[in-house]
Amino acid sequence: MTDAVLQLLRDRRKSGSGPGDRDDDARLVLLVEGGSSRGAYSSGMTIAVERLGLLPAFDAVYGSSAGALNAAWLLCGRAESTQHAWWDPVIMRTTIDPRRLLWRRPVVDTHYLVNVVYTEVMPMGFGEILDSAVEFHPIATDAATGEPVDLHDLIHDQASVRAALRASTAMPFLAGEPIGIDGRRYVDAGVSEAVPIRTALAQKATHVVALRTRRADETAMAPSRGERALMSRWFARHAPGAGQTWLRRQEIRAEEEKLLASHPATLQIRPPAGSVRIGRTERRPQLLRAAVDTGRQAALAAFADIAISGAPR
Repeated sequence: MTDAVLQLLRDRRKSGSGPGDRDDDARLVLLVEGGSSRGAYSSGMTIAVERLGLLPAFDAVYGSSAGALNAAWLLCGRAESTQHAWWDPVIMRTTIDPRRLLWRRPVVDTHYLVNVVYTEVMPMGFGEILDSAVEFHPIATDAATGEPVDLHDLIHDQASVRAALRASTAMPFLAGEPIGIDGRRYVDAGVSEAVPIRTALAQKATHVVALRTRRADETAMAPSRGERALMSRWFARHAPGAGQTWLRRQEIRAEEEKLLASHPATLQIRPPAGSVRIGRTERRPQLLRAAVDTGRQAALAAFADIAISGAPR
């Protein structure tokens, strides 16, 4: 399963071809899983993709939740230069602050992250993302239907890139109200599609590289009774169509795993056994830095044959 993907990456890297200039009929896509702070793992993996010069070999990059943020940094060529944001104490403590619950404010402040950090403190290359020949497909969940939505066609300027990033990362309850785009409201992609494999396959992906943030021995847990009570009220008020989808998250994750495992041309890169389990609102710098480093090393190891093949970087 992985040999076909690695061979296609090797061939495309050697030829130097980019999207629109291929001599094959494959559609190679990169899927970037998120999971809030757990996205530190897939951030490190995108650094390896950037460092090895592999991005032009892909036709599209799909990202869910924090995976959409990591995908955006990769597409603008700044994955490695901005990695320290994951363990910067000021950025993380301002973005994620559980104490804000006392004032009924969002624990996760995506407005600050996208419209302050990514715009003023550590500018993201929104123009480069718009101009990239590699397609950007951030995923979100429709608050009215609970279905995953590819926001690619809603991106047309820098403001819409920022809105798509906030929509993809709008964690229910923790990040406040859903994000509105063109009359629709969206919540976090992870509600409906933590790894955007269904969307990618529906759009004719033939070869898949999936950057994962869960170890192989980690599985999604069903919500506890307390979570169900709290979140059911939140969904009923803010995203009534997505509540049942959220309750089915364990089943949905199992379906994603099955699709990834059964697809004939898929390379999954995961944190190795023994890697620390990162919670959704983890802020401790040493753990997040270790997760970024672990993700980078895992991806470099997966691409080792390509890295030493002698192809141009």
